[in-house]
Amino acid sequence: MENVKEREEQENVTAIQTPGALIMKRFLKNKLAVVGLAIIGFILIFCLIGPFFSPYGEYEVFYKDASGQEISMSDATSSEEGAQQGLELNLKAPISSDHILGTDADGRDVFTRLMYGGRISLMFGFCVVILELLIGVALGGIAGYYGKWVDMVIMRIVDIFYCIPFLPLMLMISGVMASMKVPAQQKIYVLMIIMGALKWASVARLVRGQILSIREMEYMQAAKACGLKTSRIIIKHLIPNVTSIIIVMATMDLGSVILTESTLSFLGVGLSFPYASWGNMVNAVNNSVIMQNYINIWLPPGIAILLLVMAFNFVGDGLRDAFDPKMKR
Repeated sequence: MENVKEREEQENVTAIQTPGALIMKRFLKNKLAVVGLAIIGFILIFCLIGPFFSPYGEYEVFYKDASGQEISMSDATSSEEGAQQGLELNLKAPISSDHILGTDADGRDVFTRLMYGGRISLMFGFCVVILELLIGVALGGIAGYYGKWVDMVIMRIVDIFYCIPFLPLMLMISGVMASMKVPAQQKIYVLMIIMGALKWASVARLVRGQILSIREMEYMQAAKACGLKTSRIIIKHLIPNVTSIIIVMATMDLGSVILTESTLSFLGVGLSFPYASWGNMVNAVNNSVIMQNYINIWLPPGIAILLLVMAFNFVGDGLRDAFDPKMKR
């Protein structure tokens, strides 16, 4: 009997799991979240590692000589050289073994630009979300902890940022950058900073609401009674207890930010030619001829945007359910 009891106690001990292991177990049981994670992993490999295996460059332009043989040149500045040689741009080439998705309206390989465009979209999403979290968590934590007039001032600032019309403002900023002749490569970084500085309000409001409830708990009163510094209480006790909410919000926001970048690029506000992003690749659909006859040019980046945004939403839903202690799977 003693051996049976010892064995049962040992099994009970081994059955005890850490909170992290329980969260991971709940997350992995969510099939849609796992599918979303797999899609994100595939897209990351495709965009970050894929270009190293591509035989073509992002700005490589393809020409055809009189005999129909294809000739490539490094960038768009070679168009004058190509014209002098009597070469013709290989525009809107069909899908072939040389060009898996054909070429676009400028004679560039669509498949290669799809990989490079994904890099821009992913970088934009991660940078904007990190910036908005840094600002939102800091101001939301301060407002929730101190309350009173500090809370009132920060929340009124949040209300002001909620009232700012985003798209008209971005169009105005794009016009200003165009008049100042900001280089196309630097334009995307300016947009990241501006968008991150405008989107922090929702993060601050959510963090502030959570901290208002957490600060009244017994362990917070004990931390204050022990004489801990305010900064230490916020960093060591308050912020870690809202980490799960921050992670879920970041995951959900990544999809919306990438979609917003695609919208801005589609409207001509985002990354400028000849640099590739999924948004300005889809912009080719503005041409009715391309929309009807050359779906290989605009459909692949559209599908990529759809899959990535959907995947981040699946992962966000899975994380929300996994972090919820009331979920029993």
